[in-house]
Amino acid sequence: MIGGVDLSNCDREPIHLVGAIQPSGFLIALSTDWIVKHASSNIGAWLGVEPDALLGLPLTEVMEEEALHAIRGRLQLSLINGSVERAFRLKLSASALPLDIAVHLSGQSIIIEAEPSETDSELDVGSMVRAMIGRLQRTADFDACCREAARQLRSLTGFDRVMIYRFDRDGAGEVIAESAVRGVPSYLGLRYPASDIPKQARALYERNWLRCIDDVGAPPAAILPPTGPEGEPLDLSMSVLRSVSPIHCEYLRNMGVAASLSVSILRRGKLWGLFACHNMVPRRLSLERRTAAELYGQMFSFLLEGVERDREEAYEAKARLLHTRIMAVMADGASSMENLGRLRGEVSHYIRSDGFAIVLGGQTLVDGSTPTPEELLGLVRMLNRTHASRVFATSEIGQVHQPGVDFAERAAGMLAIPVSRKPRDYIIFFRKESLRTVTWAGNPDKPVEAGPNGQRLTPRKSFEAWKETVHGQSEPWSEADLRIADSLRITLMEVVLRLADQAEEERRTARERQELLIAELNHRVRNILSLVRALLVQSRAGVTRVEEFAEIVGGRIQALARAHDQLTAENWKPSPLRPLIAAEVDAYLGSRAERVVLSGPEVLLSPPALSVMALIMHELVTNAAKYGAFVDSGGRVKVHWSLDDRDALELCWEESGGPPVQAPTRQGFGTTIIERSVPHELKGEATVTYALAGLKARFTVPAIHVSLAPERPAAVIEAAVTPCAAADAPLGGTVLLLEDNMIIAMSAEDMLLKLGAERVETVASVRQALVAIADDPPAMALLDVNLGTETSFPVAERLRELGIPFLFATGYGESAIFPEEFRDVLVLRKPYDSEQVRRGLQTVRGT
Repeated sequence: MIGGVDLSNCDREPIHLVGAIQPSGFLIALSTDWIVKHASSNIGAWLGVEPDALLGLPLTEVMEEEALHAIRGRLQLSLINGSVERAFRLKLSASALPLDIAVHLSGQSIIIEAEPSETDSELDVGSMVRAMIGRLQRTADFDACCREAARQLRSLTGFDRVMIYRFDRDGAGEVIAESAVRGVPSYLGLRYPASDIPKQARALYERNWLRCIDDVGAPPAAILPPTGPEGEPLDLSMSVLRSVSPIHCEYLRNMGVAASLSVSILRRGKLWGLFACHNMVPRRLSLERRTAAELYGQMFSFLLEGVERDREEAYEAKARLLHTRIMAVMADGASSMENLGRLRGEVSHYIRSDGFAIVLGGQTLVDGSTPTPEELLGLVRMLNRTHASRVFATSEIGQVHQPGVDFAERAAGMLAIPVSRKPRDYIIFFRKESLRTVTWAGNPDKPVEAGPNGQRLTPRKSFEAWKETVHGQSEPWSEADLRIADSLRITLMEVVLRLADQAEEERRTARERQELLIAELNHRVRNILSLVRALLVQSRAGVTRVEEFAEIVGGRIQALARAHDQLTAENWKPSPLRPLIAAEVDAYLGSRAERVVLSGPEVLLSPPALSVMALIMHELVTNAAKYGAFVDSGGRVKVHWSLDDRDALELCWEESGGPPVQAPTRQGFGTTIIERSVPHELKGEATVTYALAGLKARFTVPAIHVSLAPERPAAVIEAAVTPCAAADAPLGGTVLLLEDNMIIAMSAEDMLLKLGAERVETVASVRQALVAIADDPPAMALLDVNLGTETSFPVAERLRELGIPFLFATGYGESAIFPEEFRDVLVLRKPYDSEQVRRGLQTVRGT
């Protein structure tokens, strides 16, 4: 403490009554009958009327009726929602520039704030935030989600550094995720004491999702008059332009920050953390773009709550399972001490501990790393002073029980569960001391000095990592540990048989389901065995050698196996015909598969039809290899199909170029499969013609077994891509990515980094691209053609002058938009995937 000033002074600073706003806009405060009570000192620059001339006038003399109507409507919504409502691009008069307006009720004052609109862009806030949240939902885990969230908000706001700052229970915080431009110091992993964001600031963050500071060094505009007629200052808690505490400005300057944006992250209405955005030079973010950031913060908060709900449901499921297992342990007639002693093995799956103690009816049982029985008795006397029906947990016994300092190495933290009221009995879990290093952003205990702002504190100037080793503490008990412990307390004190009955019912249902699955499996196995037996019996006719018999049977079973593999891949849903035929042809011809030409629409066959056609195609290919088109090197086969007017499948097999065809003198099993499978199994038609020039077969599969495959968007490279000599070589170097859609840009950036790019320079306009090329010429570039109001052709011209390879990407199909000099450049059609990007860039690079 210095002169009566300590860190708690920050908590008492009235930051909501600063009496000034930031000069990037103006403020008018009105009475409930719309008479001007206060105005910011800079209002003359905006409305052409000085504050003294405005005070006491009705607002109708300052603004046009249409603007007032819009503001009144927003105020009505504000009163309903209890929030700050906004209106964008509103003209207060016919000759005025459009402004963004924020309006809310503060006490008995209507507060209207205005600032310039962002007129050079059209924000689709809903679509943008929906796409951003969609990307977050696809992340692998919580940490990846936070990293992606920080990166997305930096893309939205354009700030130099965006951090996710999470608060601890004591108000201290830690940076758990960060996205920053090159050259900006990283604060990832650093911790900050609770005094850095005082209590009243945290309370305001819970009420107001957004806090923006355009310029730390800008002089504020005072509210005139400073107080109302009764001497009360204007409460600016919900103000979007509220000025900044001098000590906070000093804090930011010490960090080298010139502009900041904070977006609250709430969980169940309580402050969980912040998106903390920093810029090294002043930066004004329009109210509309800040609103998008606020909506993004709200959606991220909802996503976080969803993750927490999923965790809670998992914990509750664990608690129910634990209850059932404990009831089973307690039901075998053993003594209470023996039963409770066996609990550790059950509970250890849910609550990690290093030691376990039971105090029951004056008896003590210990296991693992614990205090001695004598030390435990003193600890129980301390617990007897706690609440009789609540779980007690601490990660530092020595802080609540002084003798605990002496046994901290064996038991630094404890989780105590009361299991009776009289006498007090306990089950206690212990954790050993866990030495850990906390990395602070500067020394949190560094002596403070009186600052230039009167009797206040000067924020520390050093934010370099300062490490502190923490002794006498265990790993903290999580909320999950506490919930499961409380569930265990209830289970032991109140014998709840209903859950055990429910578990038994679930086991009965599971047994019935298992029996049903076994019966279905038996049915399918019997069918498969019957089919294999029939193939064996029918295939032996006319065969004189074991090897020939094995080859015939093996080929037919393999054809069924290929169809089964395809059906399995499609989860036994209708499967495509073309891959089935191609697989059968490839199995026999390998590299000579081009001798078969397939043509027809993309159709799907039902599982029974696919199995039948697999056997038929196998027999036709085998027959062609033995007697038909594949005997001679010049032989060819055409397989074409179509749907008739009844949506039945018409498939034709036509051979040519082989030896003269002769009709078989006897009908073997293979011929039977070709001619009779479709009519018998599928109730369709089959005809085989032994023409001299080549075998022809025609099959009709009824519509019940046939459907058209859904169309899939083409995602192909327009120009021909020759095979790369080093197809798997990483890209390397810097890739310039010119893309004006933020979501597509982030997706493409991920692709390029995974393909081996050392760095991706992402820009959204021609100007930014040309600056990036001048600063650090890339190794190659991917250019989106259409950039809204401009195209990327000027960038392409510059890259061609420098000899830097590039390719275009477009969502348009018309090639006419390309100038003549770029008609030969490779083009990716959106949506493209990682493989197309890799082949495209390697092609233009010539590798």
